[in-house]
Order: sequence, then C-alpha cells, then structure tokens
Amino acid sequence: MSRALNLNAPQEHVLNTCAKHSAAITHIETLVSGGTRVVLQNAESAAIIGRAYKGKVITGVVERTPSRLMHVSW
Repeated sequence: MSRALNLNAPQEHVLNTCAKHSAAITHIETLVSGGTRVVLQNAESAAIIGRAYKGKVITGVVERTPSRLMHVSW
C-alpha cells in the first residue's frame, strides 16, 4: 500500500485526525483541485488514516501545486 493519500478534507482536519491516531506525517499539501494530499511515515499509518476517511479518499488524478520551480533553459 502507498503511504500517500489524497483526501476530500481540509488540511487542518487531516492534521487533527493524524494526531488523534498518532500517525506521523512526512509531507502534507493542499490540492489545487480541492482536498489534501498527505504522505504518512509508514504504510500502517496510511491504512489507519485511509480507514478513518473511508468515504473521502480521492481516487484518480488530482491537480497538485508544483513543489519546485522548473528550470527553464533559454
């Protein structure tokens, strides 16, 4: 199982849920297409959070904000 989840929930709610379940976050970001992408430290934590958000897991393609600027060669 992947450690990354795309959830149809606000980032603050995801942070609170992860804290409640003692699930350590590696990376979290708000998705441009709506919702939150969270990467957990291990697959077990990802499974726990996935079950907590069972009906709110986004499947398919999501639009993310680039985390690095692309280098353009002139």
